[in-house]
Amino acid sequence: MSDDRGIDPAVPPSGAGCAECEAGGGWWFHLRRCAACGHVGCCDSSPGQHATAHFRASGHPVVQSYEPAEDWFWDYAADRLRESGPALAPPVSHPEDQPSPGPAGRVPADWARSLRG
Repeated sequence: MSDDRGIDPAVPPSGAGCAECEAGGGWWFHLRRCAACGHVGCCDSSPGQHATAHFRASGHPVVQSYEPAEDWFWDYAADRLRESGPALAPPVSHPEDQPSPGPAGRVPADWARSLRG
């Protein structure tokens, strides 16, 4: 990644799941972690699209996938994938036993119908 401005590798993630979905009893498809402040939000395929909402509200443009075995970054401001970046503070993903979509017990049986394209 060529431009790491606005990224704070020392900040831990805000939690194991999407902060807004957790607060409101919602669910997510996949998770993204803000590389500036650690906010964990749900992806754009999720009903809430909270990671993008966090970018719009905060101006923090770079997120990293918060899925196990994924380490790519997305830059909302540049609208492009960044395949690498600095190592962020652990944990680097949600717990491996947490399902995607998640969290367990809150995902509707017809969850695929609710995905956004």
